[in-house]
Amino acid sequence: MAPRVPKAELATGLSENMIKQFGAVPEPAEVLWHNPKVAEASMEFGGKAGEWDAADESLKSFAHMAVAAQAGCGWCLDVGYFQAQNQNLDMTKASQVPRWRESEVFTPLERDVMEYAEAMTNLPLTVTDELSARLLNRLGPAAMVELTAFIAFANFATRSNTALGIESQGFSAACEIPLATRPEKSGVASTA
Repeated sequence: MAPRVPKAELATGLSENMIKQFGAVPEPAEVLWHNPKVAEASMEFGGKAGEWDAADESLKSFAHMAVAAQAGCGWCLDVGYFQAQNQNLDMTKASQVPRWRESEVFTPLERDVMEYAEAMTNLPLTVTDELSARLLNRLGPAAMVELTAFIAFANFATRSNTALGIESQGFSAACEIPLATRPEKSGVASTA
């Protein structure tokens, strides 16, 4: 499927910078560039969120991928897995995020983080006091606030990309371990 809004041409310097970083120009940037103010604000906030350091990078990565899997954003899941490899995160775990409930590779904290990410993605939200208390106890207030804001931004990105018809660009093809897909109603997961 092609994006629902055609791609815009980015400035040469911006395109070149993105190609150096990702190997290709990300489709969300090309689509959002029809409104440079929106595109720049989104990239700026994403860049700032990437600099936050109160919460563990792997927890934030798993949370973003859990949001992407639940919201159906193939692009976010694809690039999230690619970025996990580039950040030297545990690729076995990253590959299993779409089926985290069935996988045995995650710690209780990682499971709580992904449950929290899904609870924040549900409409209406299904965040419970018990889950929040467990995370606050393990992470502390600064990391809890950061994780919450990070998941909120992940929802912004995944929902925007999905609504605009932006799909996977194949970034995860460069990763050694296949990315698992979210289980169907049967509960059986497959690899992409």
